[in-house]
Amino acid sequence: MKNSPSDKNEGRQGLINILDLVVRGDDRGSLVALESEKSLPFPLKRVYYIFGTQAGVSRGFHAHHSLKQVLVCVSGSCRVLLDDGQCREDTILNSPDKGLLIEGVVWREMHDFSSDCVLLVLASDYYNENDYVRSYSEFLRLVG
Repeated sequence: MKNSPSDKNEGRQGLINILDLVVRGDDRGSLVALESEKSLPFPLKRVYYIFGTQAGVSRGFHAHHSLKQVLVCVSGSCRVLLDDGQCREDTILNSPDKGLLIEGVVWREMHDFSSDCVLLVLASDYYNENDYVRSYSEFLRLVG
């Protein structure tokens, strides 16, 4: 593993770019506010979350031509593998105050979901099937 949100050297490490999300709170609890082009480095156009992933099931297995994303594990944990065609790195997401920024044509896979995992995905654009690269061999040709 190159980096995980619990490492002391948080931030950019090769493909792994962890954003520290500002936590506000008091004796009642904590809050993280995500704001387009402020706490997120792009305009926010789509939000979705992945939950209830069955044991042993992996997700992702695609890249995007232009979409930017921030992944936040708001509950539980999962492992994210990123691949730019030359380098493969993975990290564990397990903290609601850490976001994994994914930019450029990068293959992504999500593995090892805990039973309580809720993975929030913040995207720079609306869903567009034409932006997806769903074949790993096509991805390699594209970045090659």
